[in-house]
Amino acid sequence: PVTDGSRELHSLCAQLEFLLQFDLKEKRTFFGQRKDYWDFLCQGLARCRQEHEGIHFVTSLDKLKTPVGRGRAFLRYCLVHRQLAESLQLCLLDPESLCEWYYARSPFLSSKRRAEILCSLYELDCVTFHLAL
Repeated sequence: PVTDGSRELHSLCAQLEFLLQFDLKEKRTFFGQRKDYWDFLCQGLARCRQEHEGIHFVTSLDKLKTPVGRGRAFLRYCLVHRQLAESLQLCLLDPESLCEWYYARSPFLSSKRRAEILCSLYELDCVTFHLAL
């Protein structure tokens, strides 16, 4: 199993975060705080009208104060529960939402690249992750 001490885990999470932040449009909350991929994931999963346990779990953690921290915790949760590919796929279903959140260079706006990314993420479902949540 992959644990917190794994170098590959840190590389994987960094690449996932890079993908989710690449060409992300700058958006702000009502109070001026910059939105991040966490907000994109929340909106995408809410649009599917699904109460995602990962979102619920992360929002219950009082120590997490920033969208980036929440996003990282969500990625870890999804890896442990083998839900990353499915969760991201649900967020990537709506082309209008993708255009609202990402600029044209984002790999998520290319159907071919999006399929390649999701295929790779589904392969991770075979890997066991033992991570501190």
